[in-house]
Amino acid sequence: MSVLFPSLQKGMLAAAVATAAMASAPAHAFADDEARKAILELRQQVRQLTEQNQRATLQLADQIDALQREVARLRGEVEQASRPAPPSANHAGGADGPAVSNPQEQAAYDGAIDLYRKGQYKEASEALAAFSAMYPTSALTPTAQFYQGSSRYMVKDYKGAIAQLQALVNQSPDNARAPDALLVVAGSQVELNDRAGAKATLQRLVKAYPGTPAAEAAGKRLELLQ
Repeated sequence: MSVLFPSLQKGMLAAAVATAAMASAPAHAFADDEARKAILELRQQVRQLTEQNQRATLQLADQIDALQREVARLRGEVEQASRPAPPSANHAGGADGPAVSNPQEQAAYDGAIDLYRKGQYKEASEALAAFSAMYPTSALTPTAQFYQGSSRYMVKDYKGAIAQLQALVNQSPDNARAPDALLVVAGSQVELNDRAGAKATLQRLVKAYPGTPAAEAAGKRLELLQ
């Protein structure tokens, strides 16, 4: 008996271990299945988030492209509004102001506008400022102020353009160039990323000068800023 007892103990121990292993096998298998399921779910969540981020990125890119296109259109409209009328129209009292009887005054104005037509905006701004200082009561002074502000816009002095053109509109609201001045103000505000200011300016333009080409352009641009 003393010889067989250790062998019996070993056999019983082996059986117990085997039984325990058999009992624990389903638990391990269950745990493995749960882990695989969790991994699959996590992968699916990551895939969904990635797809959502990709869609959001594409939508943002589309919005940026649309905004850039609209800003380019507004720039074109501002430049169109800022073009001087032909000299003959000016001397006949057209959109760029009435003809004046003082030859020196007319020559000073025409010379400054000619610089603007040639794209010499810095020089034009200086010449137009000199004209306004020399002839403050001239019928051409509001128009000279408009082109001075437009010159500042062209050289990217947007704050200077806003100040100049807002002063023109406040001082001469009935001037033929007042609606165009507000359009250039809105364009300058867009360039400064002041969308709220641009929206307010365009709304003012539509309300104050209905039926003008500038107001029509402003109405279209307001849709972008809503």
